[in-house]
Order: sequence, then C-alpha cells, then structure tokens
Amino acid sequence: MKINNLEMFCVTNKIIPHIEKTSYKIAGVGKNHFPNDYLNCDSKDNIFYKEEYYSELAYHYWYWKNLIKLNDNGWVGFCQKRRFWIKSSSIKKKIDISNLNEHLLYQPEADWSEFESIICHPIDVSGVKKIKILKRGWRSVIRNPLILFNERYQNLKLHFDMHHGYGNLDLAIDLLDDEDRDDFITYVNTNTKFNPHIMFITKPKIANKWFRKLFVWLERCEKKIGFKNLAGYDTKRLYAYLAERYLSFWFKKYTVYKEHPWIFIEN
Repeated sequence: MKINNLEMFCVTNKIIPHIEKTSYKIAGVGKNHFPNDYLNCDSKDNIFYKEEYYSELAYHYWYWKNLIKLNDNGWVGFCQKRRFWIKSSSIKKKIDISNLNEHLLYQPEADWSEFESIICHPIDVSGVKKIKILKRGWRSVIRNPLILFNERYQNLKLHFDMHHGYGNLDLAIDLLDDEDRDDFITYVNTNTKFNPHIMFITKPKIANKWFRKLFVWLERCEKKIGFKNLAGYDTKRLYAYLAERYLSFWFKKYTVYKEHPWIFIEN
C-alpha cells in the first residue's frame, strides 16, 4: 500500500447496495447472508460468536488478527453502514443517499501528513432535559444534584450511566492498565463531548497498538461483567459502547489526531 492511499472498510449488518460500487471494502457482521464479495469475519481467528455484544468490533478484531499488514505505510480506516467519512470540502453540502458516493472520502487529504490519526468530529452529550435526567439518571443526581443545573456535570460518565447501565463504566475502568486508568477517569468526568461510532483512520502500526490495548481490556471486562445480564438497546452491545468512549480517549492521548467530518445516512 502506498503512503498516499486509503483503504476503507465499511462494517454492516445488512446489505448496502449504494456502497457496493465504491472502492470501499464492505464487511458483513451479524446473522444476515451477504453477497460473496462482502468480507466476513467468521473464519480463522475470530470472535464472531460474540458479535451481538461487540457489534462492528467483531470485524475489527478479525481484521487485526488476520488481515492487518504492519509493514504498510498507507492509511486504513473504518466506517459503518449508516455513518460515513466525507470530504472536508463537502461539509456544507446537502448529502443524501442519492449523491453520497460523490462526497465519500476516498483519498487522504492534503494536511494528513501532519497527523497520525483521524477521528470523527465530536458529539455533545450535555444539555439533557431535566425530566430525562430524573428518569434515567436519578442515582447520579442523588450523588451530585448539580447535574440538574450545570451542564458541566452532564459529562460522559453521566451519559453512559444513564444509557448503558449504571456503574458499568466504573467497573470497566477499574480493569484498565495503570497507565490509562486515572487519565480515563478524568476524561469521562470532565468532558461532555466524545468522538463517536468507533470510526478512525490511521496507519496499520498504530491500529495494531489500538486493537491490542482495546481487546485485552474488553476481555477483562467480559470476565467481570459477562454477558448474561446484557439485553436491549441499552446494554446488549455494552462492549461496543465501552470501546466507543475509550477510542476518543486513546487516540487523543497516544496520537497526533485530527477531527474530521462524517455524515449519518438513513438506508
């Protein structure tokens, strides 16, 4: 792979015909049957049997164990079925499924030589309606009533506790290596924004470091949290939600990063 190339993988649990004619490599996860030209992740060294809890990470793991080329100097990136990287020049354009392919990111941009990783423009989780905080975050409010009146306290930890099982984030953070544990605690308690969707673009050697760190941690989390009580939208994909928050922290701590535009496309 040449240094100015970008190899993009789009992970999906359904057929996405509008992406099939692009240069993106489509990877299927889940129980659906996919066309023969879609990549799969149920062979060789895999965690396909945990896909319902890991979501797109099932393919990320397979790529890491079976496909990654550490000697390549090009860029490798990941997106997903409804969320895509777009060109910086397209950020103010009206984009829908009919013209999406014109605006998709296919090549590294001119300033990428200054960076080691590309992560999504962030989303802000603060500004939650009080009634919702009281309904889903009442235990957090008991501990800190200022959550209701000061958006600074409507941080990533509150958001995770409200939507993905109260206390699960704390349990997981306790299992991080010493070099990251305290920093990640600070990160989720002092930030109201994160870079979402487990999407990133980087070089294979950095991707290898990220995957090694991530999956070792998630294996520890499995032993502590397990799978038995994970159900529904809130917690079924808990390990993917944990990875999503950790990605924001890890790439910012360990790489020179740039935040880049992405778009949601219903299909």
